[in-house]
Formats: sequence, C-alpha cells, structure tokens
Amino acid sequence: MKQLLFAGILCIPYAAYSQNLKDTLQLRQDIKVAVQPGQRQLSLPQPYPDYRLLLKGTDRLPVVDTTGAITVPLQETTVQLYLIAEKKSDGALTELPNIAVTIPGSRPAKGNAQPFVIPSLREWAGDSGYYQVRKTSSIVIDPAYKNELEKAAQLTSEDFKRTNQHGFQVRTGKPDRGDIYLTLQSADKSLGKEGYRLNIGEYIRVEANQYQGLFAGTRTVLQLFAQDSTGGLRIPKGEARDYPKYEVRGFMLDAGRKYFSMEFVRQYVRFMSYFKMNDFHIHLNDNGFKKFFNDNWDSTYSAFRLENDTYPGLSAKDGFWTKKEFIELQQMARDYGIRIIPEIDVPAHSLSIAKAVPAVGSKQYGMDHLDLNNPETYTVVENIFKEYLSGPNPVFTGDEVHIGTDEYAKKEAEAFRRFTDHFIRYAEGFGKKVRFWGSLTHAKGETPVRNKGVTINAWYNGYADPKEMIAEGYDLISTPDGWLYIVPAAGYYYDFLNNNRLYRQWEPIRIGNQTFAYGHPKIRGGSFAVWNDHSGNGITEYDVHYRVFGSMQTLAEKMWSGANSSVPFETFIKKGSTLLPAPGLLFGKIPSKDSLALYYKFNDLKNSAQDNFHLEKGENATASKNILHLNGGKSYVTSPLKGMGYDYTVEFEIMPQGPQQPGAVLFSSDYAVVKLTQEGTDKLGFSREGINYNFNYTVPEGRWTKIRITGDAYGTTLYVDGQKQDDLRGQFYTFTNTKDKMAKVQTLYFPLQRIGDTKNAFKGQIKELKVYNVKWKD
Repeated sequence: MKQLLFAGILCIPYAAYSQNLKDTLQLRQDIKVAVQPGQRQLSLPQPYPDYRLLLKGTDRLPVVDTTGAITVPLQETTVQLYLIAEKKSDGALTELPNIAVTIPGSRPAKGNAQPFVIPSLREWAGDSGYYQVRKTSSIVIDPAYKNELEKAAQLTSEDFKRTNQHGFQVRTGKPDRGDIYLTLQSADKSLGKEGYRLNIGEYIRVEANQYQGLFAGTRTVLQLFAQDSTGGLRIPKGEARDYPKYEVRGFMLDAGRKYFSMEFVRQYVRFMSYFKMNDFHIHLNDNGFKKFFNDNWDSTYSAFRLENDTYPGLSAKDGFWTKKEFIELQQMARDYGIRIIPEIDVPAHSLSIAKAVPAVGSKQYGMDHLDLNNPETYTVVENIFKEYLSGPNPVFTGDEVHIGTDEYAKKEAEAFRRFTDHFIRYAEGFGKKVRFWGSLTHAKGETPVRNKGVTINAWYNGYADPKEMIAEGYDLISTPDGWLYIVPAAGYYYDFLNNNRLYRQWEPIRIGNQTFAYGHPKIRGGSFAVWNDHSGNGITEYDVHYRVFGSMQTLAEKMWSGANSSVPFETFIKKGSTLLPAPGLLFGKIPSKDSLALYYKFNDLKNSAQDNFHLEKGENATASKNILHLNGGKSYVTSPLKGMGYDYTVEFEIMPQGPQQPGAVLFSSDYAVVKLTQEGTDKLGFSREGINYNFNYTVPEGRWTKIRITGDAYGTTLYVDGQKQDDLRGQFYTFTNTKDKMAKVQTLYFPLQRIGDTKNAFKGQIKELKVYNVKWKD
C-alpha cells in the first residue's frame, strides 16, 4: 500500500479507512469532542483500544491550537479538527476526516449586527450605539511602540485623507474620546502574526502582537468608515477578534509577457493590502508563443523585467525595473503587511536568458528552454540569481524566492530534477526559502529533489500531483489552473474568473480534483494568477485590473475567512461594489448618485452633475459662454480625475478650427490620449501603452459635430450625431504560419486628467461634455 509522508511521519491515505478503522460516518459518531464554557484545554476521546488519536491541525488556530489549548472566542464558534490515528502496535498512522467541535463564547449574541467588510470578520460581538468622529479625533500611537507603529499610523492617516474622510492627525500618547489607538500590547497571544483585536467604543482600539496584524486591523477600520452613510463619521460599536484561516493569500502577476509600470505595481500593493491579501508573487521573465512571431525565436517576444549588470542585454528593452525601484517596492510592501515573492523562471520560459547568452539555449527543445546538459547553463543561471541574492543588501530582500521550474521537456526528467534540486539548494545558500512550480509528477525520476521547507505552487495535478507532493514532504500553495487562472482575451482558461463558483465551492484545500481536510498543515494557502500569454494583444494595465478586482475581493474572503454561509454571493458582490478598490487607487469608476457622473457646461469650470470633480484652470484655455476654447500646443484645463473605467459613455460636441498638428489631442492623461487626428491618419483615434488605434472617421472642420464614445472591457465604439460610426471590438490578428489567431484588444480607459494637452492640444471648441457611468445602448 502506498503511504503518505506527513510532517515527517507516514500516513495511510483516506482509501484505507475501511481497512484500519470504522467507516467515516461511524468515526464521526464515535469521536465526539465536547467543550464546556471556560474550558481551556481540549480533551480528545480515545474510543479505539488499538489506536491513539493525535491532534495535528485546526482551521482556527487562534481558538484551538495544535496543542489543544483553547482561547475562548467572543461568541460560540465551530472549529474543524484535523486528527491522526496512531496504531499502538506498530505506530502506523491514518488521517481521519475532520471532526467539528463547538467552542462556547465569552459574550452573548446581542447588540449591533456584524458589519460588512472584506474579508469578513472571524469573530464579532456587538454593542449598542456608534463610535463618533470628533473634530479633535487623532490616530494615537502607544508610546511604548512609537518606532514600530509610526509607519502604520502615517499610512492610515494618508488613506483617510485620500477618501476625503476626516483628516486624522497622528500623535503619541493616551487615547481620548473619538481617537483611533494603535498598540502592540495585547494579552491575546494566540492571535498569531496577522491576527488583531478591534474594540470600537468611545474610541477605537486596534491591538495585535505583530505589525502585520495591527496593519490588517487598520484596513478593517478604513472599510467600516468607507461604508458609513453619514460621510465617514461614525461606525457601530462592538468588539472583533480577527485572524486569517490561511497563511498565504496570494496573487501572481505575469510581468514577463507584459510590462507593468512600477506605479501600477505599487498601487497593487495597496490594493491587495486593503483586502488583507498578503502574498504578491511577481513573475519576472517569460516569453510569447513562437507561432505568433512567424515561428522565429529571434523575433518572438521575451522579457526580463529587472536591471541586470552581469548580462546587460538581459533587461527588457520595452521596460524594466531598476534594482533600486524593486528594493523600494519590497520595503513599501512590508509597510503594508505584504511580502513580495520574486520569481525568475528557469529552465523553461527562459527565452530572454537565451537571447542574452545564446549558448545556453536548447537547440533540441527550442530556445525558450535552457540546455540542461550544458555546464554554462548552470553558470549563467547562478550568476543571475547571485546578482539579486548576494551581499549584505541583496535586491531580493524577503525570506522567500521562486525559482520557476515548470513545463520542461519530459525526456529530460532526470536532468530537470538535478537542475531543480541544485537551484533550490543554491537559493537556500543565501538564506532564502524556496518556492517552485514543481512538475515532479510530470518529470518522474530517481534523482532526489530537496523537499524540507520547500513549497510548491500546485497548479496542475498532472504536473505535480498534490497528494504525491505532500507524500514527498513538500508544502503546497493551492493555485489550480481550472479555478484560478486568468489569461486575458486568450480564449482559454478564464478571461474573468467565475467568482460565483469560487465563492460557493472553492477554498485552498481544493486543488484540482483533490480536496484535503480543513486545517491540513501542509496546505499553506492559495494564490490566483494573471498570465499574459498573448504578448502584444493590446491588453492594458487597466484591462488586467478590471479582470482582477472582483476576484481579489472574492478570494480575499475565501482565503481569510473560508466559507461564509451567512452572506449570499449576491449580497457579497452588491456590498463589495460599494467599497473602493483601495483609498486613492488610480483606476476605477467615478462615484456618482446616478448614471451622470460629470457634466461640464463650460460657462465656468464647475461640474453640474454633482458638487465635486470640478475642473481647474490650466494654461492657454478658456471656458465662457458654454464653450471651452483650446488653442493648440500647450493648451488645457485639468480635472481631479485620472480617467473613467468600464462601462462608460463620454459625449461632447466639437468644432475643430484651422489646420491641426499630427496627433492633435482632445483628452489626455498619464495613461492614454484621445486624438482628433491619429498619427499617420486624419482619423479620430486614441493611444495607450504605446499602441495607436483609430476609428474610421474624420471630424469635419468648422462646424459642430456631436461625438459619443462608449467603452467596456471588450472594445470601444464611436457614435457621430447619434449614429454608430465604428466599433473597435471582435477583431483578431491572424498569421500565415498557423490557424491560431490572437484577439486585437482595442479598449480605452478614457483619459480625463486633462481636456487638451501639455504639448499638442487640438485647436477648436468643445461644449456639453457629459460622462456617464453606464454604456450607451443602441
């Protein structure tokens, strides 16, 4: 019989229950664990004379830990126990199904109902009434922890300001009524690294044992204020005890096949932190598919996104991050309670390395594979890792690093295993813990691969079978492709994850077609991923964000709290939509009470749709008598907005005057421009992320024309004087060497930072500018 290695011991798999113990139903009837009010230690029954029951895990360690110690929850709570049965005669061990135990709470269920936040609070006991902000309200740091908590206090104060809520000043001392008090002085030592307690009374007290937990508590406070109907001035009184169900709550971004600005990546640190996600895995190198590049490896897109001094030709020509930028990113992430997991993917997906050092590319399997039988391959890969891992101030500052190792030719299984083992040990030699994709089921062989303290991203059971990997001693991060892979506009996997299905059916214990017990200590957590397989298809940073946003909320819930039967998915989505992506995040919709978000009549610079988002005076542009006059060159007015996200409608009337410069700009931002005359044409168009698009329409000079542009996640549409003129969607790139095709993504996050431009505005007039939060329907 095959046996499973679990935490250094042998475990008989589930299929063996009937051969060793009674059936599952009978087990649950025999093993009844009762806990009385005030009881502080779990007492396991021993119903079988030949077996000894051992507690090896629970799904609420801050309530019942692995020693059986009980910390009384606020209210009655169910805990799933992970038990092992040890046979007394020979020490054989059998995993048992979860046994549920009810732990009595310390407080009665009354008072304010549990408030909605993402992820939901693990424990809540409501009081009556509301905490109220006062004019003197401050964020107060416990003097004993001033150095440790000053950054958390400052960041939280800035976040309140970004949401236009009360401007909490930061001070050190004792809290007064209306303050928010931060401290690492907590009597509750069971909270762990990321748990915290929140007491909302006359003032708000956030306490934790470590910085990460304290910072998570501040995110809860921000979300509570963001939902207050009085404008962020009060929240319900009560007490929360909150902690994650899973250690790893991750998101992976493929930056190898698509460049992302450092600003975007930094914004994503804040975005993830807002929903208590804690693990940002950045895939730093990869390449496109040769078939989309005329079957020529030399022209196939590839990129390595970090500055590299050892091999200067390695860093991507279309964009890379400096070492200084990456170090600063990791420091910022630590401040927000997030770890950055940098991945250098070898020995497959490595065309960028082979282009920099052609001798290490495989002539047999393709240049995206490194030649595992060439000693120079080891030297080159070691040199690359060494540049980021060595020295007193390494570029990779965190405790963990990812070495890739996936999807290599099966014929080279033994060489692949030797390579994987070597680079696990190589990275460990710099004091790092290692993650990898695995492929050890696919690459079966005799060569041992180091397992102690090593984690596999379990993405496809055919490459790395989860039960087999646990049997071999690896920890797992649940990353199942059939549930959690976003591949934008590719036509396979998911363009948008099925969040409804995830919310109802998935948790990290489910990996493909295998489901593990709650509290299994070898399942560290989960991670979902964006893979930009179709390099050059036109997907933008905002397109990626639009696909990720709802899933970030859903999976934050599933990885922090698990199943939440008290909140239906429809309610979760509706309430979640009222939360900002994160305070001050660049991308999103324009808040408004109805569909009309902006209406600029240009009698002045005010927004007539609502009492905010007014324009500001720019340069060489005037608004009077219901017309905005732009004069070419440097001519613009500014808005407090970056742009408008999907779905939207933008309407305006325009009259160009006189000859225009090529690429004359109507609307502009740091991310996109809408042009009266797209370069190389006289057509109306737009540009973003270095790609130009144009509609099949030229705006006539010297007369008023009504323009309507609508946009969603699939394309952009132009209407002229009420009639559809052109629709930029549903188009594809085709190739002579393959029947496969690539979607041509022609989307636009509509730029509203400036009307006009700082360098090349159009000459003419605009009037009746309206922006709607919905897409016009034909």
